[in-house]
Amino acid sequence: MAKFVLAGKADCPKYAKAELLADELQHSLPNFRVHKISILPDKWKEWLESTCKTNGWKHEDSPVVWRELVDQGGKGSLLGGLSDFVKHCQDYYGITSDVPTDLMLRVAAENLETKMSLITDEQHRLSLVQPFHIWITGLTCQMLIPHLLSVEVFPGITAINLHLLDLEGTKEEMQELQMDVEDLALSTLHQVTVHTGLEQAFQDANVILLLDDFSAQTEDGSDGEKQRRAKATSDRYREYGQLVDERASRQVKVIVSGELSVNLRCLLLAENACSIHGGQFVATATQLEDEARAVIAKEMRVRPSDVTDVFVWGNISGAFFTDLQRAKVFNYRGAVTGPPSFSQPVLELLHDRSDASNMHTPNLTFVKIGLFKTYFNPLPGLYGLPDGVVLSVPVRFTDGKWSVLFDVAVDDKLKEKLELYANELLQVCYSTEKNKTQMPQSTLSGMNCN
Repeated sequence: MAKFVLAGKADCPKYAKAELLADELQHSLPNFRVHKISILPDKWKEWLESTCKTNGWKHEDSPVVWRELVDQGGKGSLLGGLSDFVKHCQDYYGITSDVPTDLMLRVAAENLETKMSLITDEQHRLSLVQPFHIWITGLTCQMLIPHLLSVEVFPGITAINLHLLDLEGTKEEMQELQMDVEDLALSTLHQVTVHTGLEQAFQDANVILLLDDFSAQTEDGSDGEKQRRAKATSDRYREYGQLVDERASRQVKVIVSGELSVNLRCLLLAENACSIHGGQFVATATQLEDEARAVIAKEMRVRPSDVTDVFVWGNISGAFFTDLQRAKVFNYRGAVTGPPSFSQPVLELLHDRSDASNMHTPNLTFVKIGLFKTYFNPLPGLYGLPDGVVLSVPVRFTDGKWSVLFDVAVDDKLKEKLELYANELLQVCYSTEKNKTQMPQSTLSGMNCN
């Protein structure tokens, strides 16, 4: 069975004539199928050029007719314009078209009126929908999308507008990514838009996921080049923070990911979005969770998913400390066993506690993504640290914000480590700020807006 596709300008008399002929054939022939595409006059040229480029055709006028072999697959076969379609119908079906000019003009006017009415109805329908806006920067493929736009992650959300932003991406690359995401046909996905500039960035955002990763750019190059890139990154995140402050929802949740200066980037965002509570900003290195649980699981001879509640203190992209004081392991085969829900403290099962406390190396930087995130400190004097420092500490998520767990034991040794981590971050902050404002190295007091 062959299906014909008939496309043309909504107000085109020739398109109206071809439409009337196609209707007659569809009514007379049981296996004749036609699909009509009516395009607004001001959109026609752009649409035709895009369609011809995609299919490798050459056609200039309205209408355009092509044939799709439904049962065989493959791309469509161009038939041509109105005269080609009429000749095809005469040769194959013995049916010709003799439509008066006044009827063609009347049908063309009705087509345009109907098209405008459909657009108005669609705009009204869309105005009734209150979508959930998610902005993602630096996304390179659609692999993350099906897992992110799920009822498990966003329960109760029925319509999601996904906005993809990449300042380094080209228009063609972003459009290709948009089509890949649309092809996923996710039930909660309402609309996908792509952006290569900041003109509409973070507008009405409910969730912002920042995946910009500058580690590959910074590995190579001279010290001067690295400093230039670091300054460009800082400037970008300051601008991001200002745009979030101006355009995003007051309850927006912001997640910063990557390998380089994650804590600093989170700080720059939060301090430039003064009207948004600092507890709504969180930073994490997404690829590090599996490494953490794998190291402990290998020692315990269990699966990584059986290890929970690992604390990570400090700078997750710099110096940090792995704390196992509450770490638990499930399904451990030892002297004491129990059902799958039975857990045991990791420290009690490890033979050498000092080894357990030093299981991290420069190549093993990790954070428990589900529970322990880098937290923008909204409380002055937390653990005796300066205000405005972003460090990884144990937190819980309640009432839409991250809050610190204060019932965790923090001894003098851990406090000393936290002071070292804070000083490391202060040095980084000072080096990025010294060309803009004078700021003492010993404190960042007053930078916190909340």
